[in-house]
Amino acid sequence: MRNTVGWQVEGASTTLRRAPLERRDLRPDDLAVRVDYCGVCHTDLHAVGARAGEGGRPLVPGHEFTGVVTETGPAVTRFTVGDPVAVGNIVDSCGECAMCRAGQENFCHAFPTLTYDGTDRHDGSTTLGGYSREYVVRDRFAHPLPAGLDPAAAAPLLCAGITVWEPLRALGVRPGTRVAVAGLGGLGHLAVKIAVALGADTSVVSRSPDKADDARRLGAGGLVVSTDPEQMADARDRFDVVIDTISSPHDLGPYLRLVAMDGTLSHLGHLGPVTVETTDLLVGRKKLSSAGSGGRPATAAMLDFCGEHGITADIELLPSARVNEALDRLRRNDVRYRFVLDMSDLD
Repeated sequence: MRNTVGWQVEGASTTLRRAPLERRDLRPDDLAVRVDYCGVCHTDLHAVGARAGEGGRPLVPGHEFTGVVTETGPAVTRFTVGDPVAVGNIVDSCGECAMCRAGQENFCHAFPTLTYDGTDRHDGSTTLGGYSREYVVRDRFAHPLPAGLDPAAAAPLLCAGITVWEPLRALGVRPGTRVAVAGLGGLGHLAVKIAVALGADTSVVSRSPDKADDARRLGAGGLVVSTDPEQMADARDRFDVVIDTISSPHDLGPYLRLVAMDGTLSHLGHLGPVTVETTDLLVGRKKLSSAGSGGRPATAAMLDFCGEHGITADIELLPSARVNEALDRLRRNDVRYRFVLDMSDLD
């Protein structure tokens, strides 16, 4: 086993503490990656809270990170020591089902191996995430980091970025498509940047008019204030695609009414039960969809696109020792728009 160090929560506590960690010895197709920067996702926050409620085994969060290859297995040909790489929230899959064969490992019928709190398909061990100084990963689930992208600001592309890229591409967003992004957080601000770069006529839907300046700075052409009935009525049937990144439970009706005839509301932010009035879909032949993460081809395409257009997340970079502060502030939505941890203080 390989020894490293990271930030871990265990038992009934929600406080992450520095702890020694073990990584597996390299298999033939593995990379050892020095983790330099790891994004802080709402999923991490939820996982820490759930684990504390269970009082169960240790948890090391983190599933969007960038770093540098420090060692390769003998079968690895795509990477060499010193290469900058990026790793997302999936580190393995069955490789055999219809979804894996289609390059949609995120929908693996046998369920993908997640970057943390997943089950290793070879030895049955529990995966430990990127809040650590080293990660060992199959080479096919690591991606070259495009030259010119700030590695700290690029880390959130591997979760938030691919999560919004997948529906934008699947729904055919292109020049002239009218896109609205509901919620201007970690997912939403990247959805705006990518939609604008795809050539879409892009707007933001937000509860607060205070987001108008940020929306314009990100490239959006307008802001619809969701708490203003007149603005919502004026925007009815306006958008071909609405990307809903709101993370808390909410009524989908007002957002479906923004969708144009034959358009789609893609519900990304809140993964839980929803109730939909059939007439909100019927009137205008509207569609409700969802998406989550992405397979290897889509992730590679997203990184290439972001490299070409210079797209990264708007981040607040913190030393990893402030991880508990980051999670507490994320719980209060006190971030614009993504925390990233600098793991170098673990040396």
